Order: sequence, then structure tokens, then C-alpha cells
Amino acid sequence: MNRPNPDALLKKVQAEEPSSRAARLKVFFGMAPGVGKTYAMLSEARERLAAGVDVVAGVIETHGRAQTQTMLEGLRVLDAREETHNNVTLREFDLDAALKLRPQLILVDELAHTNAPNSRHAKRWQDVEELLGAGIDVYTTVNVQHLESLNDVVAQITGVIVRETVPDRLLERADEIELIDLSPHELQQRLKEGRVYVPHSAERALSNFFREGNLTALRELALRRTAECVDAQMQLYRRDHDVTGTWPATERILVCIGPHPLGARLVRAARRMATSLHAQWIVAWVETSAPLSDAAKQSVQSTLRLAESLGAEMVELSGSDVADALLVFARERNVSKIVVGKPVKARWRERLFGSVVDDIVRNSGDIDVYVITGEKSSSGKTKPAHDTSSTRIAWPRYFGALGIVAVCTGAAWAMHEHFAPANLTMIYLLGVVLAATTLGRGPSVVASLAGVAVFDYLFVPPFFNFAVSDVEYLLTFVVMLGTGFIVSNLTSRVHSAAQSAREREKRTLALYSLARDLAATRGSENIVQIALRHIEELTDTPAAIWRLDGEELRPEFANFPRAEARGNDISSSRTNNLPSARTVNSAASFKARPTRTSTPNFTPNAKEAGVARWSFDHAQTAGAGTDTLPAARAIYLPLKGAQETEGVLSVSLRPENDSSTRLSPLAPSRLHDLETLASQVALALERARLADAAHLAQVQIETERLRNSLLSAVSHDLRTPLASIVGASSSLLEDGAALSQSTRNDLLHSITDEANRLHRLVSNLLEMTRLQSGAVEIKRELQPLEEVVGAVLARFEKDFGARKVTTNLPADLPQVPIDATLMEQVFINLVENALKYSPPTGSLHIAALRGEGALLVEISDRGIGVPVGQENEIFNPFFRAVQAHGGHADSSSSTQSGAGLGLAICRAIVEAHGGKIWAENRPRGGAVFRFTLPLGE
Repeated sequence: MNRPNPDALLKKVQAEEPSSRAARLKVFFGMAPGVGKTYAMLSEARERLAAGVDVVAGVIETHGRAQTQTMLEGLRVLDAREETHNNVTLREFDLDAALKLRPQLILVDELAHTNAPNSRHAKRWQDVEELLGAGIDVYTTVNVQHLESLNDVVAQITGVIVRETVPDRLLERADEIELIDLSPHELQQRLKEGRVYVPHSAERALSNFFREGNLTALRELALRRTAECVDAQMQLYRRDHDVTGTWPATERILVCIGPHPLGARLVRAARRMATSLHAQWIVAWVETSAPLSDAAKQSVQSTLRLAESLGAEMVELSGSDVADALLVFARERNVSKIVVGKPVKARWRERLFGSVVDDIVRNSGDIDVYVITGEKSSSGKTKPAHDTSSTRIAWPRYFGALGIVAVCTGAAWAMHEHFAPANLTMIYLLGVVLAATTLGRGPSVVASLAGVAVFDYLFVPPFFNFAVSDVEYLLTFVVMLGTGFIVSNLTSRVHSAAQSAREREKRTLALYSLARDLAATRGSENIVQIALRHIEELTDTPAAIWRLDGEELRPEFANFPRAEARGNDISSSRTNNLPSARTVNSAASFKARPTRTSTPNFTPNAKEAGVARWSFDHAQTAGAGTDTLPAARAIYLPLKGAQETEGVLSVSLRPENDSSTRLSPLAPSRLHDLETLASQVALALERARLADAAHLAQVQIETERLRNSLLSAVSHDLRTPLASIVGASSSLLEDGAALSQSTRNDLLHSITDEANRLHRLVSNLLEMTRLQSGAVEIKRELQPLEEVVGAVLARFEKDFGARKVTTNLPADLPQVPIDATLMEQVFINLVENALKYSPPTGSLHIAALRGEGALLVEISDRGIGVPVGQENEIFNPFFRAVQAHGGHADSSSSTQSGAGLGLAICRAIVEAHGGKIWAENRPRGGAVFRFTLPLGE
């Protein structure tokens, strides 16, 4: 009975958890407009409606097609939201109304549509995401040319750049995709019949976008994209239902490579096979505990690099049984064909130790297996895969194994008079386990052989002789030797697997730490330092990040203390590959060194700068360990963001002043680690750049808003008094003799009033500019508040008219440290604001109250009050509050005018004195403005 894989079960549970909560999305997918996506969506919606589902048509683009309009009959259609842009009324999808209505299913046509400028979301697909997040099922339509990943392909085919695009993740998130397909001839016939566009537009479309070649190519793209989505859904079904057999619905080829000369031939043959079958192909390499020579490692790395250059998906597996690991992966990925090479081992070795090819063929089941012959070497003989003749034997370990046997012999000799010889074999088995755990497989085999020999020589009669008098001891020797071999092999495999797991864990932890720290870091300079720290800790070699300074690339180095190998120069410690993760952060072998700022270990010259520039300009990896400019000291990886290249990451691999030695190509796993690091850094730098750009754009928007507000104030509030002055003065000049004295006086008073109004407006503008620039110096002196209030009331005495003005200023009010001139301006602006927005027969009340360390001042009226929700905004410069029944603010409503500066000046002056100002509505109508003034010591 096959037990389920715990990791697979965990992935299944994690995948089902969000899907059980999310709403369902169905996409009606087509190759071009006019294939009938909207009609098909409405047809299925009517079926769902007949089945009792609450269906609402959120937005349907009929484009004047009568058949589509007919399909809307019987469906509840959501009213469109109207937006005016550039004097054009646009009808948009009402997202808020849809969320409030909360139907079971909503129809949203044209997923790639761009919303009106004032909409909550810029794109309609963002509206759909919010609907799905609210638990509402969605039916939608989209054409293949609107997919983001195919945007460049469509432009290359049709010559038309599609501006409205949809992220591919939305199509991948869809629970169901229905392809609405037509032949190009049928679609062209629809165009000619006027069923897609009006006749004039149809003729132009037929000669441009809707050419037969374009439609054929778009149809293939739509079919392929749909097939990919359906294949993903099939894989999900197989996983959910624990289907282990192969479903050859589509061809998928798995190429198995190993450390032998067959690798390149296998990869090329699989590439040709995948091309002819239009199939996905995967190159897999199984890492076992068996040691490999340098030549074998180099063979695997070069084969993997060849596969990557040919477009294969590379997978590195691990396991003790190569055939079993490959077949498990093949069934997980629904592989239909496996390509392996003919065995190169001698026949006797295959029969004794087994054959990977035979195991794959026997256990492949319904998967086809292709065995391909390999290329012969120049000598006609194949070099063994695990040739260790060039490797140096670790003699101290073997001597250690013999020492363990000697200790076991001493213990057995001390106990041989009290125990039977068969029991003494346990001591030697314990020694074999100890040797396998601490010294490795080879020394443990030596311990097994030596243990059997010593046990026969010392404890089996005749003693001190290798002859055996009792045949039963032969079975003891065989079992002892076999048990020793098995235990040593299993222990070595467990030790190797644990070591590999630790290395993978350290690499994963390093990548996670980098991503976490980058996510919490702001500013490109901080991001560079964080990235360099993590990269140097992971690779244990100097690194730099090159970024544009004007038109020139300049390197940036880390300025933190970095670990250094004890007794070794890091720059010369590794040349072929990056060091393994187990050498990182080892407290036993590293010591701290001084902070490296101006003299880094990696000093780039003009040659290195040229390699960095090439990598940046071409967005390709170059330098040491690659096939492009391999004489460089470092490997250079472009930091490619979503929009542009942010810079170049360089990691030193070659000792300084050493350019003669050609480095071996970097192992794909190490190269992928560096590429992953580079992509993380690139995204972080792009995020920082976009954040700076967004901040700059926000500043520019705010500046533009203030400029527009100022222009609006100048165009209206300055033009009105100027027009009155010009009109009155021209009347006096042209008709002065014919006018009565009272009329001339009225015109003169009008000129004076408008001139004063213009003076106040200009003064406010100048005062606001001075306050915001910090040019105003507060000159505090102890002043009685009654004098300031009295001066203001005297100034407005003629403006009060029939209004009732009252004050409540207690006699025991203390003197306040204020700038009397500025504080008088605060009272003037507040009183003027109250007079402007209160009726002529209203009332005005000024009061002051001593509080805890401050004086509270109130100015209240019985006017129309402050618009609800705008109590704080009315103190912003150029803000004009408007409400249905008028507005109470320092700005214009339907009958009042102003630049929106009076209250802003009040706030600036009060805050400069250390106080606060705010506004509230009174219970029975009207507004009250309150501000505090600190009393000081």
C-alpha cells in the first residue's frame, strides 16, 4: 500500500484553504473582438438565472449589436455610473452599487477596459478583483491580445500596440476558462456583414488588424494559452484526487542526465523531439550520496548549462535511488516520455550493482522510455563516471578506522573469556557504525574488512591463524561483513542527506533573510548596503553593486565589518564554484576584520567597468565563470526590474591580478542562487525608485494643485474687484458731469470698497507666502486680550449692521504673550468669515476662558455652519468648502467669494504661537471657531 506524500498533502491543504473561501471567476476567452464572447457569457448567465441563481449584469458592452441586446432581456442590469471628462460624459461600471447589491453572480464585460479618471480603480480588472474579494462570483470576457505577457508578441504580429492589458495572474486565478473560437474566415464574414463594427470601420479593420494572417496567429496564441490553463487545471485535479498514473493529454518529455558523455547527446536529442512534438521538456539530474570526481561534476554542469541555453526546464532532484526519484517526479509532472542514455558500465557491474536504465524501464508503467546511444570518446572508451583516480585519498581517516578496530579488539579481548565469540561480533559492528558516522563510507568498509580479519585471527579456533575449523563461522563472517557494508552504506547516505539538507536550509534561510530585510528597508542606499551584506555572507566573497551616476556606472561597496577566513585570503580561496553554504557564518573558522570602506578586496579597473557596462546595456550575465568576457575577475549579473535594469551585481570569483586562468563554468545551482539574489535586489531597488518617483509626483501634483488654486483665485477673486473699479471709474470719467452727486458718491464708495477688498486679498496672499516661507518673526509681548478684541470690533463697527454682537471677556483674564499685530489679523479673518456666512440679522459672540496653562478663545455665529466632514479641510490654503445649502468656510459658495486663505493664515499664526485652532458646528445652527493661546510661565 502506497502512503501519501506528507509534503504533497500539506501543499494540497494550503492550496485548498484560500480556494474554499474565494469566489469563482469564469473567463470567456477569444482571439479577437467579434467572436461571440459577450453573447456566450449572456447565454450561460440566462441558464444560471433559470436555475435560481441571483444574476446581475454589471456592465455589458453591446456595441450596438441587436443579438447581444436581445440576450439582456430578463436580466437585471445595473445602472451605469456617469463621469464627465473633458466635457464628455462617460458611462462606467458602478462598483459601489454592485458591492451594495451583492448578487451571487455578476457579469463584467471587457476585462481590460480602462476606467474613467475619477474611478476608484484605474482598470476594470481591478474592480473584478475587489468583487471576487467580496465573495461575488464573476463572469467576464477578454481577448488574447490583452494579456500582459503576450503584449509584445501581438505587437510584433499585428503591428498594433495594445495599451489596455490584463495581468496573466488573473487568467491563472480563473476557476474556469471557456474558449470562444471561430475560424478567421467566419470572423471576417461577420465583419463584412456588419455584425462586429459599422461598415466603414469594418472595411478599415479588415485591411489592418483583422487580416487573415493576423487572425490565424492570434487564434494559435489563444488556443495555446487556453491549453496551458486547462493543463494546469488537470494537474490540480490529479493532485487533489491522488492520481498517480500518467494521463498523456499533452506530451511532456523528461531527460535524465548523469556524469557521463551521454549528457549533451541526450539533451540535443530531447530538444529535437520536443520541437517536433511541440512538447514541454524537462532536464533532470539526481544528486545521490555517491562522491563524484571533479571531471564528473564538470560534465554535469556543462550539460545543465547546455540544456538551459536550449530552453529546457532544469530540475535537480535528490535521493538514494536514481530510478525511483526520477519516476516519482515523472508521475508528479505527468510526463509522457522519458529519455535516458544507454548504460556504459560493464555487464558484470550492472548485474552485481543494478542498472538505472533497467529499473526505469521495468517500473515506468505507462510512461514511454527512449534509450539513446551516446557519443564515444576519442580513445573509444568511456571514462567511468565516478573516477576517483585524480582525487587524493584521505589516509588519516583510514588510519582512524584501523584505530577504531584496534579499540574494539582490545575490548573484545578483555571480554572473550566471559562471552561467546558470536557475541563479540557486536563490538566490531559497533565500531563499523562509529567509523561510518564519523569517518565516511570508505573508512567504514575498511573497518568492516579489518574487523572480520582480526575476529577470525584472534577469536576463531584455530587461534592466531586465518584457517577456520568450524564451517558455521563462515556464515558468521559473511553476515558480519555484509552487515558492516550495509550499515556503513546506510549511515553514509543518511549523513550525506543530512549535510545536503543543512546546506539547502542555510541557502533558503539566507534568501529569506535577504527578502525580509529588503522588504523592511527604505531608501536605495540602505537597500544596497543590506543586499551587499547578505550577498557577501552567503557567497563568502567580495561583491559590489554598480548603479548609474549620470551616464556612468559606478560601483558601491559594503561599509560594514565582514568575516575573513582564518589564515586564508578569501579572494583566492575559490575559483571554480561559489563556496558551499556550510562555510558561511562558521564561528570556529572566521574572525572579524576592520570595516572595509575605501579599500575593498575587489578593486575594479577600467576592464571590469567595461564588463559591468556591457552587462548593464545588454541585460545579460557576463564575466568570470560565463562564456561572455570570461577573463574578468568577477561575475556580473544585471539587476533587471519589471520596467528597466536597475544596475549590475558583481561577485568576485578570481584572485586579484589573475586573468590567465580560465574559470570553469559556474554550476547552474550556484548561478541560480546568484540570479535569485540579483532579482531580489533588483525588485527592492525598483521599489525604492518608484517610491521616490511617486513622492516626487505627489509633490508635483500638490504644487500643480496649489498653482491651479492660486490661478483660480487670481482669475476670479482679483478680476471681480478690478472689473468693479474699472467700471465705476470709467463711468465717472465718461459721464461724470451728467451724474448726480449721490450717484458719484456711490461710485466712489464702490471704488473704495473694491480697492480695500483687493488690498485684503493681496495682503492675504503675501502674508500666507511669508508665513509658509518662515520669514515672519513672532514678537511676543504680554498683551491684554481685551485691547485686541476692541480694536477689531471698532474696525468692523459699520459692517455689523443689524447683527447682535456680544462679548464675554472676564475681568480677571491674564495678559497673554502674543504678537498683537498678528493676533489682530486672526480676529479680523475670523470675524470677517463669520460676517460673510451669517445672515444680516444674525448674531456674533466673542468669548475667552482661562484653561490649564492656556487661554481658550471662541468666535461663534448663527450662520449656515461648517460642511460636515470638512471641519479640518477648511484651514487648508485655497480650500473652498461647498455644500447643498451654502458653505461655511473662508471661501466662496454660490454667493460668496474668497481665495481660501483667511483661515489658513489663522492656523499658521496660531500654531506659530504654540496654540491650536479648530471649527465645530453649533447645536442650533451656526459655527464656532476655537483656538488656544499658551499663557507661558
